[in-house]
Amino acid sequence: MTRRIPIFATIIVLLAVATMVGLGVWQLQRASWKQALLEQYRQSLTLSSLAQWPNEKAAVEGVLYRHTAIRCDKVLSLDAVAGHNQAGETGWAQVARCAIPGAGEADVVLGWAAGPQERPQWAGGEVQGIIGPGRNGEARLIASPPLAGLQANAEPDPADIPNNHMAYAWQWFFFAATALVIYAIALRRRLKGK
Repeated sequence: MTRRIPIFATIIVLLAVATMVGLGVWQLQRASWKQALLEQYRQSLTLSSLAQWPNEKAAVEGVLYRHTAIRCDKVLSLDAVAGHNQAGETGWAQVARCAIPGAGEADVVLGWAAGPQERPQWAGGEVQGIIGPGRNGEARLIASPPLAGLQANAEPDPADIPNNHMAYAWQWFFFAATALVIYAIALRRRLKGK
């Protein structure tokens, strides 16, 4: 009795392998894109000119890690979130949610405190600092110098952004190779009649 190669199963496996290889290639392209983006961010830190505060989410990526100055017309809320100071100590970043003229609302990291109970007294005004990534794709301003008698918060660093796309690419290629090996073993057993 002659055993034949199962056409349907072979097509399914080959489609799965092609998909995994495609995902691996896509991750390689993402790795190159992310590397260029991180280099742009590193260069942004060296620019001395002030960037305009982004008034929409689509503009955030182009000004991250740039220096800027804004005016906080009104402090909408004050909050404390986990953060680090410039010495790397863990504590609380004191964040003011501000109304910005012509740009809606923004988070301003006023500075750092050792404990959350140290609420700053700040009513708004001019703020200088570095634009960092914030919540929900928004930008946030890390004040430099710090305000309200607080210590300096750690400055945003592009090195904190992971570029793990290369690892993802190799995972997809490994999955594709594993699928081919498993299918080859199963096919061999089928053809031998075991």
